[in-house]
Amino acid sequence: MLKTEEDILKAIKQDKWMMEVLSAAAMLHLPDFCISAGFVRSKVWDVQHGYTRRTPLPDVDVVYFDASDTKKATEKRYENMLRKRIPDIPWSVKNQARMHKVNRMPAFRDTEHAIECYPETATSIGVTFEGEKVRLLAPYGVDDLLACRIAPTPLYVKAASYHPIYLKRIKQKNWQRLWPHVRMEE
Repeated sequence: MLKTEEDILKAIKQDKWMMEVLSAAAMLHLPDFCISAGFVRSKVWDVQHGYTRRTPLPDVDVVYFDASDTKKATEKRYENMLRKRIPDIPWSVKNQARMHKVNRMPAFRDTEHAIECYPETATSIGVTFEGEKVRLLAPYGVDDLLACRIAPTPLYVKAASYHPIYLKRIKQKNWQRLWPHVRMEE
């Protein structure tokens, strides 16, 4: 069982596959990058459930922030570079300097601010390198993640127009099917 942020970092560092994926993304030298959302969340929930096999990911979300080049084609070029490096990964590369438009939100300041605007606290997580050190970006901490609790981020509580998006998303994701200890909050 993982109990702290340090436990999460240790689990990631000991996972050869995760470190290979993180290293491949780091080789792109993307500004303000991390791998976010399910990449970390699924690892933690797998460990919390005692799973010895990795739950397959629908995608690996590589996010970065570069206001100087917000072309979708650039993201696709990065995805292709990653596919050449590790072909069996479902790479998804998104520049957070443009994603606010796609999601009809106010502009993000940086990658961590974008992660802060994800729908759920347990998904608002990322992992990156700070120098050679592995670092978590966790704007809401890791308590909900470790407790297998899905709760809306403050944005999705405060903004009435966003809350239905949160409710629809958690219904579609049906995380309890994969991780029975997961609990949802409305």
